[in-house]
Amino acid sequence: MSAEELKTLEKEVKKLKRIASEWAGQLHDLVEDKLPAGYEELPAIAQSTYDACQAWSVANAKLNANQPS
Repeated sequence: MSAEELKTLEKEVKKLKRIASEWAGQLHDLVEDKLPAGYEELPAIAQSTYDACQAWSVANAKLNANQPS
């Protein structure tokens, strides 16, 4: 992987981590502020949080596999 591709992947990993953190924040806010009344929102926000974390995990693993030793 070229240095430029590695730099692009690093930026993507940071972006995906930020997105995952934003979803985690929404999940936290739901738990802290809206439950139990907002329980119907829980599955969608939890799934979006899971998907965002999984996307970050895949990209991060790819980055780690391509980092120079």
